[in-house]
Amino acid sequence: MENQYFTSDELNVKNRAFLLGDAVKVSFFLRDSKLIMDEECYFFLMASMRKMRMNIPLTYTLEFFQSLFQKDIIDEKGIKNGIINFQVFRNSDGITLSKSSISYFYEVEEMNDVLSVHDRLLELDVIKEINVNNNLLSNIRVPSPENIYGGIYAQENDLDDVILLNPNKRIARATTGNLLFLDGDVIKVPKQTEGAYISPLMENFVTFLHKNNLADIQEHEIIAFESQKAEEILLISDEKGIFSVGKIRNKTFGNTRFLELVESWKGSF
Repeated sequence: MENQYFTSDELNVKNRAFLLGDAVKVSFFLRDSKLIMDEECYFFLMASMRKMRMNIPLTYTLEFFQSLFQKDIIDEKGIKNGIINFQVFRNSDGITLSKSSISYFYEVEEMNDVLSVHDRLLELDVIKEINVNNNLLSNIRVPSPENIYGGIYAQENDLDDVILLNPNKRIARATTGNLLFLDGDVIKVPKQTEGAYISPLMENFVTFLHKNNLADIQEHEIIAFESQKAEEILLISDEKGIFSVGKIRNKTFGNTRFLELVESWKGSF
């Protein structure tokens, strides 16, 4: 099914998103005709816009986005479940860039349940010829040539995604999201200071596990070889959803325990 898309104005190619990649993206999640985690997603959008020195309109309240998505997606299109990938970009109409107005574009990817693990197991590999930064802007979703290069590399090598390292040769993330490594009752997650994305979806999941003592969540600096020592690996992508990793090079991984943990998490909504 083709994704539905929506814009604040008629799109003009002479915009800074198209010309310069001057944009940020945040996902919202629709489940059973209701927004879930909407506050976390909204505050992440505000924080991302502030980091990029965007002029945030006074109308951009949580209620604005709740009403916008209710009208456009739920009421008019009848979409009940999916991921809303919302992108804001800067226009070129201000005296200074920080005072320029902004516009938005968003599209909705329909799926059965945004909190379900996709059926297909992913095959990944570590890519070493490029790396991602680990600074203030590395944690937000902005246009990234590393993601484009990594995506093409994955396609050309019959992979589903690649693991990106930071300049210290430690695991940062995949091109599409964050990685969680399960070993026993311990789930290791790369630190945000390592170049991992800020992810409302992942943070809600690990917070649930921690509060209910279902796993020991540990933020770590993880070298690439440690990915081979995990029992199970989960990829959480705010943009695409939740996936089990089945293979990295010659090592295969199970997914039983993560499936159980995700099912417990789903029951909390």
